[in-house]
Amino acid sequence: MGSVDSWVWWLLVAVGLGLPLAVTSLPEFGMFAVGAAVAAAVAGLGADVVWQFVTFIAISVAMLVLVRPIAYRQLRKGPQVRMGIEALQGATAIVQERVDGGAEGRIKLNGEIWSARALHPERVYEPGQQVDVVEIQGATALVV
Repeated sequence: MGSVDSWVWWLLVAVGLGLPLAVTSLPEFGMFAVGAAVAAAVAGLGADVVWQFVTFIAISVAMLVLVRPIAYRQLRKGPQVRMGIEALQGATAIVQERVDGGAEGRIKLNGEIWSARALHPERVYEPGQQVDVVEIQGATALVV
């Protein structure tokens, strides 16, 4: 088996490891596929079979040790989607009925009418003013 045959076999191994990656979405298969691809490059340069296996193992282990923790940390973070009441906190609303610290007024928040109260009792918000929702308490929004 010559060096040309050897690098072709390594490329087939890389493709073979890439297929489960596409099917299962397990990044470890991709890391082993990268190791096989680098081993194919080493074989293409004419290295001995022992060096090809050493390269495959070294690159694969390095990818697992160095890249995998970073990848999983990024996957765990992911995009943070706020839902429910959390999504309303920090949103902007328009005052529909006078809002103050005493009696409840009304605001239009995300297309819905909500009861609202001023976070600071001395503040008064008139209809048409734009306010920010600080907190939701039950069915009442506290605004500033």
